[in-house]
Amino acid sequence: MRLALCQLNATVGDIAGNAERVRDGMRAAREAGADLVLFPELILTGYPPEDLLLKEHFLADAASALHALAADTHGVAAVVGFPERAEDVYNAAAVLADGAVHAIYRKVHLPNYGVFDEQRYFQAGPAGAVIDLGRHRVGLTVCEDIWEPGPPASDEALAGATLIANISASPYHAGKGSERERMFAQRARENLVCVAFCGLVGGQDELVFDGHSCVIDHTGRTIARASQFEEETLVCDVDLDAAAAARLRDTSHRPAARRSERQVLILPALSTPESSTSAPSRNHSLTEPLAPVEAEVYGALKLGLRDYVHKNAFERVVLGLSGGVDSALVACLAADALGGERVSATIMPSPYSSCTTQDDARALAAALGMRAHELPIQSVMDAYRDALHEQFAGREADVTEENLQARIRGNLLMALSNKFGWLVLTTGNKSEMSVGYTTLYGDLAGGFAVIKDVPKTLVYRLCEWRNSPAGAAAAGSLPQDASAALSPIPVSILERAPSAELRHDQRDDDSLPPYDVLDRILEGYVELDHSREQLIALGLPERDVDRTIRLVDLAEYKRRQAPPGIKISTRAFGRDRRMPITNRYRG
Repeated sequence: MRLALCQLNATVGDIAGNAERVRDGMRAAREAGADLVLFPELILTGYPPEDLLLKEHFLADAASALHALAADTHGVAAVVGFPERAEDVYNAAAVLADGAVHAIYRKVHLPNYGVFDEQRYFQAGPAGAVIDLGRHRVGLTVCEDIWEPGPPASDEALAGATLIANISASPYHAGKGSERERMFAQRARENLVCVAFCGLVGGQDELVFDGHSCVIDHTGRTIARASQFEEETLVCDVDLDAAAAARLRDTSHRPAARRSERQVLILPALSTPESSTSAPSRNHSLTEPLAPVEAEVYGALKLGLRDYVHKNAFERVVLGLSGGVDSALVACLAADALGGERVSATIMPSPYSSCTTQDDARALAAALGMRAHELPIQSVMDAYRDALHEQFAGREADVTEENLQARIRGNLLMALSNKFGWLVLTTGNKSEMSVGYTTLYGDLAGGFAVIKDVPKTLVYRLCEWRNSPAGAAAAGSLPQDASAALSPIPVSILERAPSAELRHDQRDDDSLPPYDVLDRILEGYVELDHSREQLIALGLPERDVDRTIRLVDLAEYKRRQAPPGIKISTRAFGRDRRMPITNRYRG
């Protein structure tokens, strides 16, 4: 059987635009001689559509688009994800063929953990389903249906399916593509079935979908794989007769198979399109996953930023460029995602900004082809000091004056945004967000927090990778001074001790544990839910553990007011980790 897997970049709510992408994909699959073409989960609406699913007219528009697509479906069978409005609402896969909606499968397992909230919107389907396409039986699943061991995928295999088709919108975290592929290989081996996974690609608010569509044979071997973070139509010839022959030699499933047909829906059969029966065989595309992990994470951040900007129709972005490592990484991501000509870097020195950091910021902006704006804040600081002189009389300067500097910079960036319609990118990382080492209405002010889920130690690794030849090659289009853009981040930025530069001789480790220690504590406490005692048992310093836990718990109110940012970890703040602000538990 020849398969086509169309991993597409859908836009939530753009039903007409998404349908047109599906139509183009069906045309490409038909021209490639495919018997069956798969499209991602909820491709017609984009994923996740959230409370749009509570609008009857939204569901009706999706249904209309599906039937219009079906009328154009000839010469190939297509599986298309959409929200089905019946007696309830279902996360469904429609089988389109011969100008009609031939059958519909309803997702059985509805995830309700992490970033997922599907039980809020959908009713679960009753059981697995199989459909005969020519002489081959295909099992239909949607995303989570195959993550769960056992039914419905196992029931479909026992009912005679030699191919399990899985359409999916599987959100990315670092390493997720390889994790999925290993799971598919396990399902293929345990059920003696081929698995075809068609994944969504693109950025949607905090989420990134990495594509990474693949086909696994019945032995667990990957025979075709699409690219990560790019739209692609993957065409693959799969030998389903080999899976059937393997089952003939393995009789262990026969007792269960006799019971299986009562546990799955047998959908009406389809004939194989005549145009595909004589199609010449073709070589399989087996794109290697991105490596090392820094390359993969950088690709996810770049795609998430690009799509947030494009899908929300921003022409330009602006960020504060301090000469520090965090703003350097965000600047590189912005220039690589959008082109340096669409990025404005604002340099806002105070009396505490060193000449070296300012020079580094200017050098980075020039290397990336970005427009630099110089906005010194000394005079504005003086105006604030004069306005508050009477109220602050007799009190020593403290964090209040430090925060005023951050808020002045935030105000200037937001003024540029308001005046010119630019999107403000914030530059805070996950380590800072975790412990509240941020200023409300200051460095938290903005529209999109690109590295919100990136720990400080990973920030350094990503900067070093971007400065490498591999990072330069992955950057895409370069400005005119290509030699500078090969390693755009000045080495002094990477070697300088981290500092907010809000007072003389300030260092981050005056207020926080060293970042290598802090990030280990945060990984345990935030991502793994370790207790204080578990963290100390891992050899982490007791004093640092206690201080970090206290800071994390106290900073929840700040994180609630932060802009959305791209999820790259298994436990991002916001959609993943939801903690009460008012909370006296200190366990």
